[in-house]
Amino acid sequence: MIEVKHVNKSFGKTQVLNDISASFDKGKINLIIGQSGHGKTVLAKCIVGLHEVDSGEILFDGRDFCKMNRVERTAIRQEIGMLFQGSALFDSMTVEENVMFPLIMFKKMTKKEMLDRVNFCLDRVNLAGRNNLFPSECSGGMQKRIGIARAIAMNPKYLFCDEPNSGLDPKTAILIDNLIREITYEYQITTVAITHDMNSVMEIGDNVLFIHNGVNWWTGNKNSIITTENPEVTSFVYASEFMKEIKDSITEKNKNK
Repeated sequence: MIEVKHVNKSFGKTQVLNDISASFDKGKINLIIGQSGHGKTVLAKCIVGLHEVDSGEILFDGRDFCKMNRVERTAIRQEIGMLFQGSALFDSMTVEENVMFPLIMFKKMTKKEMLDRVNFCLDRVNLAGRNNLFPSECSGGMQKRIGIARAIAMNPKYLFCDEPNSGLDPKTAILIDNLIREITYEYQITTVAITHDMNSVMEIGDNVLFIHNGVNWWTGNKNSIITTENPEVTSFVYASEFMKEIKDSITEKNKNK
């Protein structure tokens, strides 16, 4: 579990996060949603230590990251897996070398042990035998799966995903959602994902945090977000005509009950 308690963050005179408190549960997919520029990414960067908070606490299973020294923070970061928006693969490295990279950097393992772990992770994301391909030879969906394999290579306790479905077609996006859900549940990882994709919210949103103007504006799950009457949330959820039709259908169905 990750707990954020009364976190504030400003850049100059602009306050981006205002007294945010939230819990991200172990073995659950915890989504951070909201309009662009309202603090989602800043919150995630504060949690993983890329930004220092002005005040507040960030607890990894009860361990206050904000009060740790450099060595302690490094140990926590090695428990974190990252799936970047653009996959962030090294173009000059093969699939195998990309997935092995964090193991080389942070683990004391033999080459065979690293290769075994790489093969296990590639098999887990349905890319067994693709070791010698380069990223340029892989589709967008494959690159996302390679990114997931690299993110879980060190057997993390915590997984952060930045727009995991960005740039993917709807069918591939569902495959990535399902894979993240399977890995989260199977290994009981605390998964935190930033997303604008309402399909992802409805598919895998165990816990949903909606940030508005740097404030924890609403919390719930994929079921309660459909029925909430919070105006800022409904404006975000039903921004598209398709979602508005779903809302009208649900409202009409409730009237006829």
